[in-house]
Amino acid sequence: MTLRSPHPSRKRLILLFGAVLLVLAAVNVADKYGPRHTGLVAGPLVALGLIVLARRAGLTWHDLGMSKRTLLPGLKYAVGAVLAVAVVYAIGAALPWTRPAFHDVRYHLHMSAALMTAFIVVPLGTVLLEEVAFRGVLLGMVRRHRGATWASITSSVLFGLWHILPSLRLNHANQAVGAAFGTDLAGRVLAIAGVVAFTALAGLLLCELRRRSGSILAAAALHWATNGMGLLVAAFLATVRFA
Repeated sequence: MTLRSPHPSRKRLILLFGAVLLVLAAVNVADKYGPRHTGLVAGPLVALGLIVLARRAGLTWHDLGMSKRTLLPGLKYAVGAVLAVAVVYAIGAALPWTRPAFHDVRYHLHMSAALMTAFIVVPLGTVLLEEVAFRGVLLGMVRRHRGATWASITSSVLFGLWHILPSLRLNHANQAVGAAFGTDLAGRVLAIAGVVAFTALAGLLLCELRRRSGSILAAAALHWATNGMGLLVAAFLATVRFA
């Protein structure tokens, strides 16, 4: 039995789209309110399940950004993305007026815990699922039906909305956000709206990186670098005293 058909029908893609949204909503709630590190277990399993569903719905490996032909270009973009983020974070941590952006109580970790979070929890519990879902399956299916522009917009808006639950207590956790917006209800609403807008724009950048490289690997590398390296910088700065 073949795993996919060469031309997925509109009905099949719509059903897949709805199924993916339901699964992602359930995972988002479970990760926020379930046992600690729920995403670390659910992320890889759900990502694998979404890939199987997408292939059965008729999406190709190229549609998903997982073609062997684009692996090398994706790797080149990935290396460049990681280096670019490293430079930006180094400058941000070195300058006194941008350093408070890294003062986040969620990342006040012992360095060993920070390393494990950055290199295990973030890639497996966050990046893998989000890239497969938003820059792989959702982007691929919408592009099949509506084209690249609509695919990037749809994927990025949903990526922004995905971050509502994780940002509910951002004002209390991040010093710079709390100072900018306050910690009352209005401040929390503004901060959440800002996170949604910022992550939607970040989603557009990740979609463009995926489009240019043809590979989900490039977007995943930038995504990891932004989260994982940011966590490591925050954890390091929490242990350093500046004059």
